[in-house]
Amino acid sequence: MKKLFFSLLLYTIICTVNAQSPIGAWEGISTNDAGQKVRTVVIFADGYQVATWYEADSGKFISTNGGTWSLEGDTMSETVEFHTDNPEMVGQTVSFEITMDDNKMGIVGREMVLIRIDDGAPGALQGAWLMSGRKRNGEIQSRDTNRPRKTMKILSGTRFQWIAYNTETKQFMGTGGGTYTTVDGKYTENIEFFSRDDSRVGMGLEFNYELVDGAWHHSGYSSKGDPMYEIWSVRN
Repeated sequence: MKKLFFSLLLYTIICTVNAQSPIGAWEGISTNDAGQKVRTVVIFADGYQVATWYEADSGKFISTNGGTWSLEGDTMSETVEFHTDNPEMVGQTVSFEITMDDNKMGIVGREMVLIRIDDGAPGALQGAWLMSGRKRNGEIQSRDTNRPRKTMKILSGTRFQWIAYNTETKQFMGTGGGTYTTVDGKYTENIEFFSRDDSRVGMGLEFNYELVDGAWHHSGYSSKGDPMYEIWSVRN
């Protein structure tokens, strides 16, 4: 009877470990050769992820990569869609063993440990989205989300990042990210890094947002002060 109880308890523990989900945002802090603190932020949405490195104090962008992911047991597999350090990785699938509990994640054989920031809550826009259209002069102009040239935005419960890239040419066009909130129809971004212009770091941008038939309608003014109306569709 004791052996049976122990076996059931062990099975329950194993199932609980295997049931852990990486969905949400994770953070790590390291130090580069110049003695500067580097922040690593990884965002997992359902089926898609992005990892980014930037200087913790200045927000200076260092690198990013990401694409699709899957987890079987302790083995995570990622198929790369963009990679600023090594564009030739685009299209390749890499697999590695991870350790994970409710609050920490690590890659076996590496020193970096990521601490969970959130589990996908409380933001209302958690997930992976592709820009699927814009409204100009009152008319919606649709964009084919299946084409190689993509603008994707991945959000956890508190973190956001957009990435513009081309899976066919392996070209990376730009990225930016930080924290966000969704309150009373207002979507507010606080920029912590921006690959195209470090001067945007620290800016707070407020937009109107609403979900219309599952699409995210996003309107307001860009970081340059230009009016904008974007439409984003959930990436399946």
